[in-house]
Amino acid sequence: MALNNFSGKRVLIVGGAGFVGSNLGLKILEQEPEELLIVDNLLSSDAANVPEHSAVRFIHGSITAPKIMLGLVDNLDYVFHLACYHGNQSSIADPLADHANNAYPNLVLFNHLSRFKRLKKVVYAAAGCAVAIKTYDCAEATTEEAPVSLFHDSPYSVSKLIGELYGNYFFLRDGLPLVKARFQNVYGPREILGAGRWRGTRHTVWRNVVPTFIWKSLNQEALPLDNGGNASRDFIFVEDMARGLMACALHGEPGEVYNLASGVETNIHELAETINTLTGNPAPMELRPARDWDRSGKRFGSPEKAREKIGFSAQVPLREGLEKTIAWTKTHKALIQRCIQQHAPFFAAEL
Repeated sequence: MALNNFSGKRVLIVGGAGFVGSNLGLKILEQEPEELLIVDNLLSSDAANVPEHSAVRFIHGSITAPKIMLGLVDNLDYVFHLACYHGNQSSIADPLADHANNAYPNLVLFNHLSRFKRLKKVVYAAAGCAVAIKTYDCAEATTEEAPVSLFHDSPYSVSKLIGELYGNYFFLRDGLPLVKARFQNVYGPREILGAGRWRGTRHTVWRNVVPTFIWKSLNQEALPLDNGGNASRDFIFVEDMARGLMACALHGEPGEVYNLASGVETNIHELAETINTLTGNPAPMELRPARDWDRSGKRFGSPEKAREKIGFSAQVPLREGLEKTIAWTKTHKALIQRCIQQHAPFFAAEL
């Protein structure tokens, strides 16, 4: 299915300075929209990620701020809600901050947008981890119809499900044309370690596994393997994710949910070995115990529904995506180092 229908449209990306949001923005800008509005409070992102383009209007602040919310009028064609409180560890360290920056914005935004009549689609970034079966044994591909547990590992996971529930409510009550895109583990260029403000834990810097491994590997440090690397994830390259989000907006059915997944289960130990090979890192692995909060050791998503219904399938193999991400990291070393160093007063020993 062609993804060329954003020309002349007005698009809002909430969280558009994040690494997924900025890659999405760049893809949409290729189609010459009338306006690309980006709202981001830079809590876990950096202004360097905001695309420079005449069609871009950047608003620095939270989508929950009354001035920003009331400034959104019914002239939008598409909305992508990607903002969240990143990530699981930060939400455990400060559940109230997670609620304020992850759960609550869903209600504020969806309630406001439910009055708009011009909207063609609202795409919400849901989380595949919130519905995946918790296991360290053999994982099976998680489908969109997987049962949802009421017991969760983190406030982040709870907040992501709350977003789906609020979206479903406003879809049923007011016809909000909401589509839920369940993310798997996204990786790729523009994910900046340490971007944003301190969020109560060292994972403000050491966030997702791929950028952490690449940075440490390029610096010839040992890669930390939780549970000895006996875990697995579904890694999807960020440019594929951007295409998937666009497919959700253009072809997704309101009220429906779609996995944006590669469908490939990758062992974390194998991921570490691949990254070390690509960077020439000689340091041995650092084997650690399992994280005490995380019960979903192995998981990956089923891509079948997205392929059949919205014509989306991931195209970039993991090794190719890692090569591109390593190259970007080398080019943007100074930016990453600046963002990491700004947190040095909070945990100097870790740096």
